[in-house]
Amino acid sequence: MGERRDEWEAGYRPFPRQREFHESRAKYRLFGGAAGPGKTKALLAEAMQQAKDVAGSDTLLLRRTFPELESSLLAYFRRDLSRDAYRNYNEAKHTLTWHNGSTTRFGYCRNENDVYQYQGAEFLFIGIDELTHFTLKQWQFLTSRNRCPVECYTDGPNEGKKVFPCMAGATNPGNIGHAWVKALWVDKVAPAGFERPELYDASEYEFVRARIEDNPIYANDVNYKKTLAALPDRLRRAFLEGDWSVLEGQYFDLFEVGRHTARAGALRLEDWAPRWISIDWGFKHPSAVYWHGASHDAGNLPRSLRSGQQTALTSGRDDNLGADGTASRIVTYREFVQNELSPRMLGQAIAERTQRERIREIYLSPDAFARRTSEASIAEQLGDVLEQNGLPRPVAATDDRIGGWQLMYQLLERDAWMIAESCPRLIECLPMLVRDDRRVEDVRKMEGDDAADAARYGLVPGVRYAGVGASAVGGPGAGQAPPEFGNGTARFVPGIPVDVQIQRQITAEDPTSRAIHQQRLEAEAKRQLGPQKFGRRRK
Repeated sequence: MGERRDEWEAGYRPFPRQREFHESRAKYRLFGGAAGPGKTKALLAEAMQQAKDVAGSDTLLLRRTFPELESSLLAYFRRDLSRDAYRNYNEAKHTLTWHNGSTTRFGYCRNENDVYQYQGAEFLFIGIDELTHFTLKQWQFLTSRNRCPVECYTDGPNEGKKVFPCMAGATNPGNIGHAWVKALWVDKVAPAGFERPELYDASEYEFVRARIEDNPIYANDVNYKKTLAALPDRLRRAFLEGDWSVLEGQYFDLFEVGRHTARAGALRLEDWAPRWISIDWGFKHPSAVYWHGASHDAGNLPRSLRSGQQTALTSGRDDNLGADGTASRIVTYREFVQNELSPRMLGQAIAERTQRERIREIYLSPDAFARRTSEASIAEQLGDVLEQNGLPRPVAATDDRIGGWQLMYQLLERDAWMIAESCPRLIECLPMLVRDDRRVEDVRKMEGDDAADAARYGLVPGVRYAGVGASAVGGPGAGQAPPEFGNGTARFVPGIPVDVQIQRQITAEDPTSRAIHQQRLEAEAKRQLGPQKFGRRRK
């Protein structure tokens, strides 16, 4: 941290762990983990000192909301910094001007797009308090504002020492940004949604881990420690121990990149596989569109998932599997997310991306059937364009939020839903969803949840198309059970060629037995599905 000017030394003397944070030369630093080690104060001190060391520079400090800014960073500034330490403070703009002409600006980004108010600005240092309250997109945009137009040198006690633009965050585990913060600093990997993962450089990121014991003020505070120890298990592990393996309030806490995602090429669908589309309509908020298909072949799934299926098969745990190792899965394989598209423009964009694929049904958010932008509803305008391009007109999706979220969770739990890596917005969105404090079974509405809503609209009918059994994903929308292979009662589902289903259900090796089973299964298929045309049986 170097020597400090007298006016700041009077209010701030860093603890050893805080000093480690200040002395780090990493471009992007993260400080804290547990509650109580002096994270906010260290962040404030870093921004102020860099502003005072480099004449004419600008620094920025952020919280997610203004009340949070008032109760933390601004409260520390007003309480601990003497009036003669700076030139003036603009209450309206929340900007502190130092004697050397540098500034420290206090800001907040309540909405996702609030970061764009800093477009065109240049900040030598950007500090974000409670970083996990922010999204990856907000962080990535702010990194573009972290620059210095000229070579910067200190003019303070360390005069002539070269400094460089850098950023830092202070936070506890948890909240909507937990997954991406953990990936960048704890796991040292590019997170989901990091558009150019090959550009991620782990050496630029340093995590200075600190706990309550690192702060002499609280280290021996028995009452405060007792308060933290009495928290619910996940909060206790996060706040008292700084445990990044937990996330309080995360809805899809079982979602894993790699387990539930794969390259689009590994999730190829058969030409006859049912396909359908789901849409969450928006204009200022983005419209989100997803293409889904039903997969019934373990050979089309990643090797790691196939091996997991065999384990599940022998244990009898996975109701999605047949005796031959095949599986029923919903595959979400294409994504389109964009705002400010008219219904007709959106319809054309969907048609262009669908091309010659045979789409069974298109499910659209129910509000699009009532809202009107002209004489026709949004659904009608969209449907006209889709129909002109040989696609089905949209039908209203089921908007049972709680039932839909629970179904999504169960599909993920049973590995019955796979997402292509070509759907980055959905992959980024799912780990960020947290429970609504007032309705714990529901997901809290948040900026950027359009992708999850659109996917939910497609998964509810998807269990019928994919033939995922009710025993595997019980709950709303659970469709017909998949064909039962072996000696059990035969069951058939629409969408899969009946000949294919029959061959899967015949396990006998003797030709006579196979012929008998074939005749019985053909008769059962006709009874369940109506008249069928079967291929010529082999003698």
